[in-house]
Amino acid sequence: MSDDEAATRPRLPVTTIAWTGLAWIGLAIVACALAPWALHLSATATDVANAYASPSLAHWLGTDGLGRDELARLLVGGRITLSVGAIAAAVAMLIGTAYGAIAGYYGGIADAILMRLVDVFLSVPTLFLLLFLAAMFHGSLIALMLVIGATSWLGPARLVRGEVLSLKERLFVEAARSVGASDARIIFRHVVPNAGGTIITTTTFMVATAMLSETALSFLGIGVRAPMPSWGNLLSSAQSDLFAGAWWLIVPPGLAILATVCAFNFLGDWLREGRDTGVAGT
Repeated sequence: MSDDEAATRPRLPVTTIAWTGLAWIGLAIVACALAPWALHLSATATDVANAYASPSLAHWLGTDGLGRDELARLLVGGRITLSVGAIAAAVAMLIGTAYGAIAGYYGGIADAILMRLVDVFLSVPTLFLLLFLAAMFHGSLIALMLVIGATSWLGPARLVRGEVLSLKERLFVEAARSVGASDARIIFRHVVPNAGGTIITTTTFMVATAMLSETALSFLGIGVRAPMPSWGNLLSSAQSDLFAGAWWLIVPPGLAILATVCAFNFLGDWLREGRDTGVAGT
C-alpha cells in the first residue's frame, strides 16, 4: 500500500471504539448520578435476612454480607471513583499545565532548572509516595483527590512544555509581544489555549490513571473508607465474600473499573489520533 493510500485510508475502527468509549462514559456518569435516586435504591440499608442473596429481580446484582443491595453500592461507589478520577486529573493538569507552560515559554536556565526538578521528582517511586501521603491523610476524600493529583502532574508538565516550546515561536506570540502584552497574558491567554488539544487529550488519560490510583489505594484500605463505597473498596471487601460463594460481589466492580478505564483510554487514543492527523475521527 502506498503512502497516499495509507494516509487516506478510513480509520473507522478507531472512531467506533472512541464512540463506544464515549457512550460508556456517558452511561456510567448518568447511571451513577441518577439511578440510585430513580430506582429508589439505598446503598446503606441492611437486611441481614437476605445476606448473600444471589442476583434476582429484587436485587439485580444480589446483596452483600449485611444484605445491602450490591447494585446500589456499585452505583454510589461509581460516583466516588469517577469524582476522584475527574478532580484528581483536573488538579494534575492545572499544576502540570502551569509548570510546563512557564518552563517552555522562558526556556534557557529557567527551563533547565524547572525540568531538572521534574527529573528529581520522577526519581522518587510514585507508588511509594502516593501510599505515604494517602496514609497521612487517611479518611479525607478531598485529601485523597489532592494527593493523587499532586503526584500525577509530572507527565503532563513535560508534554505541555514540549508543546509550548513549539508554540512560542509562532507569529501570534510575536504579535502579542509587539503590542506590549505581558508574559503572563501571552502564556495563559495565547499559548496555553493553543495547546488545548494536547491538554484535553492528556486529561482523558489522567482520569483513567487517577481512577486506577484511587482503586488501588482503596483496595489496600488507605483510600476511600467504609462505609462509603467506592469501586476499590468494594473489590477489597469482596475478597472475603468469595469464601461464601458470592461471586456477584467481585465481578461487577471489577468489570466497571475495567470498562471505564478502557473507555477513557480509547477516547484519549482517538483524540490523540485526531490531533496528530489534524482531523479527529478520520
